[in-house]
Amino acid sequence: MSDDVILETEGLQLAYGAFMAVDGVSLRIRRGTIHAVIGPNGAGKTSTFHCLTGERRPTGGRVLFEGREVTRKPANARVGLGMARSFQLTSLFQNLSVRENLRVAAQGRDGARALTFWRPAESRREHLAVADEILERLALTARADTAAGDLSHGQQRVLEVGMALAARPRLLLLDEPTSGMGVDDIPVMTRLIGELGREYTVMLIEHNMSIVMSISDTITVMHQGKVLVEGPPEVVRADARVRSAYLGEAA
Repeated sequence: MSDDVILETEGLQLAYGAFMAVDGVSLRIRRGTIHAVIGPNGAGKTSTFHCLTGERRPTGGRVLFEGREVTRKPANARVGLGMARSFQLTSLFQNLSVRENLRVAAQGRDGARALTFWRPAESRREHLAVADEILERLALTARADTAAGDLSHGQQRVLEVGMALAARPRLLLLDEPTSGMGVDDIPVMTRLIGELGREYTVMLIEHNMSIVMSISDTITVMHQGKVLVEGPPEVVRADARVRSAYLGEAA
């Protein structure tokens, strides 16, 4: 693995019996870039994502993060190494305030030390500082004391990205960040991801092609569990195989 690559897979496979959800996928995510993985339904992109984040254990191949093999490491261990993810379905503490959600996420970065429950939460000032910093960044300061479950769906999606940021990652993995968002909320998320790409390495799965084409440095197109095409947006947009996979056009 070269120094400019933060995450790499080699011949990644995920089989469910005879069905290969991921079939020999090799990826190289370069530092400081926004790398999108796209594909039609059933292409294997979500299964690949789960293998990268530790939600699924691959049945073949390897996953390397900053040169270290993490293929069999659980998701929590990968967070400790500098990987953080959001989920396709919102995964928030609905009854806690926005600020408390972010504080808990920041505290989780401490691993076992986060379980010193006999200490009051207020004693961990550094976690509250992280929460307030992210609140400002997400333009949610005015909603800091609002229960997460009372936010709009779009604001909940933004908050979930903020919780991933609270882990202070070097690699941010986003699973369909605009899923279920209304047309008014999508530009907010698009702008946020674009801004994050200037400070973090971002990998995302996204179904909205206009977003992918507007913010990505590299796009990997998957089809039937394999990598079909990879390259910058203009190359992917012009590729006949991509049009065939998505639209059924003759290649």
